[in-house]
Amino acid sequence: MKFFFCVVGMVMIVEGLPYFAIPSKMKEMVLMIISLEDTHLRKFGFVLMLAGLLIIYVAMEGR
Repeated sequence: MKFFFCVVGMVMIVEGLPYFAIPSKMKEMVLMIISLEDTHLRKFGFVLMLAGLLIIYVAMEGR
């Protein structure tokens, strides 16, 4: 459970960095994302999930 909370904390840090570092660009990106079709967002989300799974798989293979 400790590892899970560490991972959640790291995700929150990574997700929050752009909003802290470049808030004006993030506003522009949010407006751009609003204009995208749902299918494009779904595909992008799916690709991100696959990339995350691949990274986890590669990292765990090194053990």
